[in-house]
Amino acid sequence: MVFPVLSSSGIQFLGDRSPGHRLVHDLTHAKVRCQIAEVICAGTGVRFDPDTLAEAHREGYDDCAWCVGESTR
Repeated sequence: MVFPVLSSSGIQFLGDRSPGHRLVHDLTHAKVRCQIAEVICAGTGVRFDPDTLAEAHREGYDDCAWCVGESTR
């Protein structure tokens, strides 16, 4: 599943700051199980600056097992 509005805006990584989640999603490899639409609708999505996986990790986000790969939890 690709989210055209987000992918066309140049955002690759989107964090879910919901309590208990703190996952980073790769919008270029999004899967249905990622539930990115729910993150966006709930208003819990967060962008990273710079838009890199390394920055998401520095900010304490774990990888989504579906779109990024191995979770570190």
